[in-house]
Order: sequence, then C-alpha cells, then structure tokens
Amino acid sequence: MTGKSVVIDRGTTRATSGVALFALGILSALPSSALATSTAELEQRVADLKRQLAEAEQALSQAKTGTSSAPIEAATVAQQTVEQETVEQQFDVVSAPAAEADQGFKIGPVTIGGAMRVNYVLGSYRGYDDGPNRGGNGGNVELDTFRIDLALDYNNIIGKLEYRWYPASSGESYNFLHTGWIGYRFADDSEIQVGVNRVPFGPGPYGVSQSWFFDQHYYVGLADDMDLGIKYTTSIDDWTIDVAYYAASEGSYFGRSLNSARYSYDAVRWTESVDQDGNVSYGGAHNGYEERNQLNVRAIYSLSDVAIPTDIGASLQYGQLKGQRTDDGSHWAASAHMVSHLDNWTLAAQLTRYEYDIDGDNPWGTDTLVPMGAYDFAWPVAAKAWIPAVSLSYKHETPRIPWLDYVLPYVEYSSIVKDEDAFNDSDMFVVGAAWARGGWYIYSDLAYSNGNYFVGNEAAHDGSDDYGRIDGVGDFGVNGNDEWNYRFNLNLGYYF
Repeated sequence: MTGKSVVIDRGTTRATSGVALFALGILSALPSSALATSTAELEQRVADLKRQLAEAEQALSQAKTGTSSAPIEAATVAQQTVEQETVEQQFDVVSAPAAEADQGFKIGPVTIGGAMRVNYVLGSYRGYDDGPNRGGNGGNVELDTFRIDLALDYNNIIGKLEYRWYPASSGESYNFLHTGWIGYRFADDSEIQVGVNRVPFGPGPYGVSQSWFFDQHYYVGLADDMDLGIKYTTSIDDWTIDVAYYAASEGSYFGRSLNSARYSYDAVRWTESVDQDGNVSYGGAHNGYEERNQLNVRAIYSLSDVAIPTDIGASLQYGQLKGQRTDDGSHWAASAHMVSHLDNWTLAAQLTRYEYDIDGDNPWGTDTLVPMGAYDFAWPVAAKAWIPAVSLSYKHETPRIPWLDYVLPYVEYSSIVKDEDAFNDSDMFVVGAAWARGGWYIYSDLAYSNGNYFVGNEAAHDGSDDYGRIDGVGDFGVNGNDEWNYRFNLNLGYYF
C-alpha cells in the first residue's frame, strides 16, 4: 500500500541522517594526534567514510526495493495467492498463510508452488447430494480445487502463472488459466504487467471481503476479475495509481459450457434463449457477448499520519461488448472505496454503480439482463445496479498456541440493488473466521443470502430453484426465488 512506501521513505531519511551523524561522531572523537596527521591521510579517511555512507544508502535502497508499495499481487511475485479462492488480501491485515513466503521451491529465478483444497458444505439445498459448490442437506465433503503456481523474479523481470482444476458434480471436471503475465519492476517500484492479470477495480484484489465467498462485487465481474491486457502501477507520494487496458477477457478454457470455463465473471456467450413467457431453452444457437477494449483507472490515497490510518480511493471502468446474434454494446462501472485500520481492526466499505448498455433485441428478449459466466456456468445478471458492501475484521495472533499462527474473524454484508422494480435485490451476509498455520489456511463461514445461487437453492412451498425459467432462481438477475437460504462452508486448504 502507499502508506508502506511513506514509512520506508522516512525510514530511509532517518537512517541516512544517522549514518551521517555517526560519521561526524567518529571525526569529533579522533585524538588530536590524529587530527595533526597529513592532509592526505585526512582525505583518505573522508573518502572511506563517504564509501561507507554510499554502501549504507545502497543497502537501504535494496531493502526498499524488496518491500515494494505496489499492489500485493505483484510486490512479491514468489508468494502464493490464497483466495476464495485465495487470500492474497489487499489489507494490511494479511490473510495469507503464516508461512506463505516459505511456500514452494525454487529452480533458479522460478518458484514453483500450488494448493489443494477440500470443502465441507451444509446448507439449504434440495436435490443436490454431491459437488463441492452445492452440498446436500446432510452436508458433504468434496475436493474443491487443485492448482499449480509458477512465479518469476529475475533481476527486474517478474511474472506469474497459475492454472486450476475443479471437479464437477457429474464426475467430470473443468480447468482454466487463472493468471498468466510477465512484467518489469522499475527502480521506483513501479510495475508493468502484460498478459492475463487482475483488473484494478475496488480497494484491492478482493473488494472489501476476507471470506471464502467474497462479496457480491465478485459475481458481477467487479472484484478479482482477470482479463487479458496491460497494467501499469506506480506510487506518487501518498498516491497509488493503476492504469490498464484490456483487449479481451481471460477467455474460456476446458469444460462443458460454451464460454464459461473461466475463473472470474465476465459477459459471455451461451447457448440459451428465453421465450416471451420466461421459459429457458437450452442447447440453441450461440449468442451473447464477448468483452473488448476495456479501460481501467484506479487511484488510492493513503492517510497514514492520522489516528486511524485510512486508504481512500476511486475506480473507473469502461469497455465494449462484441455481440453475437445481437447488437454490440458497452459497459461501465464507477466505485468509491475506503479501508481503515485501528490496531488489529480493519473496516472496509465500497459503493459501486455499474451498467451494461445492450439492445433488447436478443435471444433472451430483454436489455435488463446480460448473460455472465464463470466456473463453467452462465446465467443472466441484472444489467444495471448499485452495489454497497462493507466488512469488519480483526486479526488475532496466537503465539502461545503451537498449532495456530493467527485467527481472523470477520463479518460482511453486500447487496446488488437493481434498477428494475420487477427484480428482487440480492443480499448476502457472511460471518466467519480464517485460521492460519504454516501452509494451512482454513475458512469457516456461515453465509445467509436471498440472491446468490452458491448459497442454497430452496424456494417457497418446499421447492427448489427452477432453471427452466428466467425468474425461477435465487440469483443475481431477476431473483424470482426471493427466499433466504443459508450455507455453512468449511474450506481446508494446504498451500505448498
């Protein structure tokens, strides 16, 4: 964060001044006989002191480079990411495994690592007895994901590659590239990344969230979104600035869906259509959108010399949509966000407005919904909405407990407040804690939602979500099944 950069700069100033005072002290402590020596000897001593000062300044400069103030995702490319997938959180309350920096093994400038995670699910589900994302009413245990990471750090050349495999309830699986970029770290800690990298939007990589579920920004493509393009990050005084251009989304890889075998949510193509009565037909002609030519700007200002250090920022995004069996469109989003710290407490808040501007003459018959997909599945999302989100967390280190490094309890709330009066808003509460020990990182979350299809599928009158109708699902679009469901989720991950 920018605040870290300020501390480092001041530390550099204090250290440099200290070396100078040390040198003056040595001169003043010299005996008179030494001061009476030849001019050549004095000049030699001064030269030696200058050399020592230069070496100290060089060491400090190297130390500063090693603690970059750029976003955490690229500050130490050899680190593993740990999110809801990982927990490479943007906050100073670091939610990564305690031994994260020691994970993986090195082959020259390349660090090789990975992770394996297992999920236990218990919640409001009907008709689902398998799969890691939707547990049966009695609960179930399944493999969540397996991933391989490669990180490059050679002189100033940096890079990262991450690939993931997920099981599916049918016994099949899907897999995709999560991250794949190469870049350069400049002497002032600025960075440039080219390839599939994280879009700079919101207060950090995962919005305001610390939980396994993320907040609702993620499910409309506005948190932890990976796209294909070029991103530049720099710090100017107390500012951290990101500017990026993305030619396309990260793309779809290997799965059963047409265009949704991907990690992050994007506007996608699919094979569904909807008739005038709201009935969904599957397996038809390809239609929908592909993201093109997206621009992002994010600015975060760090207030570090105040009673409650706070990062205040704003994010802007605009992009084009290439349509198939429908006209081209566009989308934009704007967000204001802040993250405050008081001792081990972290309070984060975000307010976002997003709009997808599309034509209603399309196979799903409306301009108020746009198909978006991830995790090998696509479904409509409200085209225009506000998203408020807030989280509070506390990091408690446990040096007296040999089997635990720290625990991070949190509470979070977010909502998709939709423009359409006929749509029900999609709310989500999460209460939980993350537990870290060495390479282990465990989430224990209780989620309660009336519009997130990862959190239960029970409907009124003992029914369940009906994916045969556009208004039959508790989702991010119409949310016709406006029922509150719960899900207890225990995710055990080992990062190697």
